[in-house]
Amino acid sequence: MDRAKTTSAEGSIGSDFLQLDVREAPPGGLADWLAGQLRAAVADGRLPVGGRLPASRVLAAELRVSRGVVTEAYQRLIDDGHAEGRGRAGTVVVAAPVLPPSPSPTRFSASRVITPLPGAEVFDAVRAVPARIDLTPGVPDLTAFPRAAWLRAERAVLDELEPSHFGYGDPRGAPSMRLAVSRWLARNRGIRVDPGEIIVVAGVAQALTLVGEVLRQHGVLEVAVEDPGSLGARQHLHHCGLVTPPVPVDDDGLVVSSLAAPAVLLTPAHQFPTGVVLGGSRRRELLRWAAAGGIVIEDDYDAEHRYDRAPVPAVRSMLPEVCYTGSVSKLLAPALRVGWLLAPPRFFPDLVAAKRFADLGNPVLAQLVLARLMETGELERQLRVVRGRHRRRRDAMIRALASALPSAVVHGAAAGLHLTVTFEGEVDDVAVAAAALAEGVKVQPLSWHRQLPGRPGLVLGYAARTVSEIEEGVAVLGALVKSP
Repeated sequence: MDRAKTTSAEGSIGSDFLQLDVREAPPGGLADWLAGQLRAAVADGRLPVGGRLPASRVLAAELRVSRGVVTEAYQRLIDDGHAEGRGRAGTVVVAAPVLPPSPSPTRFSASRVITPLPGAEVFDAVRAVPARIDLTPGVPDLTAFPRAAWLRAERAVLDELEPSHFGYGDPRGAPSMRLAVSRWLARNRGIRVDPGEIIVVAGVAQALTLVGEVLRQHGVLEVAVEDPGSLGARQHLHHCGLVTPPVPVDDDGLVVSSLAAPAVLLTPAHQFPTGVVLGGSRRRELLRWAAAGGIVIEDDYDAEHRYDRAPVPAVRSMLPEVCYTGSVSKLLAPALRVGWLLAPPRFFPDLVAAKRFADLGNPVLAQLVLARLMETGELERQLRVVRGRHRRRRDAMIRALASALPSAVVHGAAAGLHLTVTFEGEVDDVAVAAAALAEGVKVQPLSWHRQLPGRPGLVLGYAARTVSEIEEGVAVLGALVKSP
């Protein structure tokens, strides 16, 4: 058997099989060339997902290049999300670049999915549409989920679990989870809270629904929201029968002086979708407004994902009367459906009752595993890993936007998992998003997140995509915006 044309006994692949000829590399760009060749091999199946790359010293010897060249090329595949270093197991292919889809028997109209005034079903409809490059905001790098750490924690939890833990528990959540959350918030968000004041919920979405129901019980019928601000959050409040008057957002965040409703929902650490931070003077204004009887609901959106400076403290750290909510959806995975809700004493009993009658409490096993990850420092380690990867992908999107859409203004680069771009002139962002979807690229039009008039734009997620996918997706957008 010809070893050069097959996988080795250890499962790795020889350079002859990969058809690599270093003589084709441009001068001074060996690492770039090799990384590109490896990506191509992954895309066309010569390097299958699950296959192990040759040991760096072996491939370096076969190509007659320095080992540093191979190591750098492998690192670029790891940064792109195509490969993963697994210690003694070597470097393993974990994802392939997404190729243009073959014709599908399922027909859809992008213009019918991406509408100017989307209904509550819009997010489900968009998720169901096939796309080769998904730049939907708010999605983390799901390939980075810490499977090994989760499995270790789950085994440890199951070894220690008492039979009683498998029964119905406290609707507020498992005591160990609430303790771990209280310590996590103290370390990372500057919030001091007793574990007994925490309610474990199925993400921020459920927290908003519970808060909305309880506010209606207390006679509150309006919750002001940021503009632009999250369409999804508005939809949850509307489902509770609440009106959501818009309040403008500028470079210092929510314009507190424009508040007229009895309550407000805001994202002060990283405003969605503009990315601005609520400024110091605005925070003081908000505290005065709350002291006069206003109800503040703080969605601590993307607070931990800051790249160019330290995260700002939560408003809840300054004002215990805030209804505060956060989750691990952007740090680990939305599918876990685990978050937390803190509320002032006047709402707390009713919120616990609302949670009890909603579902009797979150599944306990996931809570206990997550609590262990928080208490052992694994969650902080995971944050450091994904923060570096997200930063590199953010930088790649900024470079791609500068090339493909040089006249667009980029917002929110300092933090988060997405960028927002705005356009001057007559650009129909809804039409651009629909045309992009027809080309296999998913984005959200900024108009979806507005109630007030404002500049058109796009909201672009980068965390879940590789550098090459980001570059291709942005190039498609550039061509669409420039076309007549």
